[in-house]
Amino acid sequence: MSTTDSAARYSRGSIILHWLIALLIIGNFIGAWVSEDMPRDQKIVMMGYHKANGVLILLLTLVRIGWRLAYRPPALLETLKSWEAALARVTHTLFYVLMLAVPLAGLGLHSAFGKGKPVSMFGLFDFPALPVASDKATIGLFHELHEVTATAMLVLFGLHVAAALKHQFLDRDGTMARMLPFLR
Repeated sequence: MSTTDSAARYSRGSIILHWLIALLIIGNFIGAWVSEDMPRDQKIVMMGYHKANGVLILLLTLVRIGWRLAYRPPALLETLKSWEAALARVTHTLFYVLMLAVPLAGLGLHSAFGKGKPVSMFGLFDFPALPVASDKATIGLFHELHEVTATAMLVLFGLHVAAALKHQFLDRDGTMARMLPFLR
């Protein structure tokens, strides 16, 4: 990788937010899947963590959007084909939309199902519920939105990982080094 490329790394704040949010999202998927086979009392505890992590993802995403506006990301590599650059822009935009939509739909589901009960943030404080109706139709709507957006997030995640691996091992263009804290 040339000096020009290495200078085009993401800022330290961007890197930290990227990996922190990614780990929380991965953890939330794993927690949701694992909880399905748990006894009811354990599932309730696990889903409490799932909801708190979801709110944390939502809040960190807002911070990340603010950070991105304050600290412009490096330009895409000039070696990218036009379709790769377009796909990268669309993928990043969709990630931001989904990092807001998935937790908002989950919060809507919690708010409707819990009849306005706030989300406990790991027992430290409560995050307010959304002002939504508590009827079956509203619960069903938010449940469906949460599942559809989460599934879209999984598909996008797979595409993102595949693209990162392609750039690292096939193209060898230094793209991954721009976001990995330990690669230069």
